[in-house]
Amino acid sequence: MAEDGLRAPHYDFEREGPLPVCGIDEVGRGPWAGPVVAAAVILDPRGIPDGLNDSKRLAPERRAELATMLEARAIVALGVASVAEIETMNILQASFLAMRRAILGLATRPALALVDGNKAPPGLPCACRPIVGGDGLALSIAAASIVAKVARDRTMVALAQQFPGYGWETNMGYGTRSHQEGLARFGVTPHHRRSFQPIHKILYETIAETS
Repeated sequence: MAEDGLRAPHYDFEREGPLPVCGIDEVGRGPWAGPVVAAAVILDPRGIPDGLNDSKRLAPERRAELATMLEARAIVALGVASVAEIETMNILQASFLAMRRAILGLATRPALALVDGNKAPPGLPCACRPIVGGDGLALSIAAASIVAKVARDRTMVALAQQFPGYGWETNMGYGTRSHQEGLARFGVTPHHRRSFQPIHKILYETIAETS
């Protein structure tokens, strides 16, 4: 059992093969700013860190510890889709792009990808099995969720140094009150997703006021 009383992810899906199996997950579909980041992870069954779980169930410090362990014990790769790509192709397709990039970045090509969700990203170089709620069920997907979350959080903390006032170091680009207050005070940055309704509305109102 996991610390929160829910059943912890297991390795059963990976054992079903074919091998090697990677887990894929992405972070950052919902925020108003920043990229979407995906991770692909092939676990070594002889060296799986204890405590892997859906990244949302873990404290930030524990996520960082586990991400470091995974980088040392597993085959890990990241894929990123930029704000410009999100704007060009929409957030779902940008998420799929980040997932493809993550898999293509693996040092070992997987035979099967376990992906969190109900859709298989198109164009993967291997077979794919979507698993709804997979980050809480399959250890490889849980590992990918941790790696992706830690990587994206670090990106947003770095961007917060360049663009202070939006609270990105704590809200990670989500539409919190601090983010809304920053937008009201400082306006829209190049890292905001202008196609997202709240940002689009601000831009529209700004144009209307100056016209």
